Amino acid sequence: MRTVAERAGVALGTLYRYFPSKMDLVVAVVGEEIDLLESSIERRPPGAATASSRAVDVLMRATRGLMREPELADALIRSLILAEVQTPFGDRMTGLLLRVSADGLTLQEASEEQIDLAGSLSSVWVQELLEMLRGRRTYDQIQRRIETAAARLLSGI
Repeated sequence: MRTVAERAGVALGTLYRYFPSKMDLVVAVVGEEIDLLESSIERRPPGAATASSRAVDVLMRATRGLMREPELADALIRSLILAEVQTPFGDRMTGLLLRVSADGLTLQEASEEQIDLAGSLSSVWVQELLEMLRGRRTYDQIQRRIETAAARLLSGI
């Protein structure tokens, strides 16, 4: 929290007034990152022919966006993995993957299996991001692995 306050140019107390805990801050930042991703997709929808290719496009855009600030990405991913509270990240990414891969399908309209498959792909992506942040994967390796997972998981959507 101290580092965030310093980088934002505000007092630590001011930061705590708006974000009472680190998790409140993480949830806000994740929400903003997903908002930016969704705006990007609205402006330039994935044009690929297959559901899996459209999902990969979205996930790799998200990867590029997060990796512009690797320290922030590392803190977000670690916080989300270790979070003891429910965050909207998983549901929002799952919903986004469903929309782009299944022609606008929403979480409310999707079957339990479709939600599980899109959610599993989102989880694979988070794990791959963590591996890249640890220096164990390159961007190209992540893309290949996401393409493989998406092809398998989204073949029936």
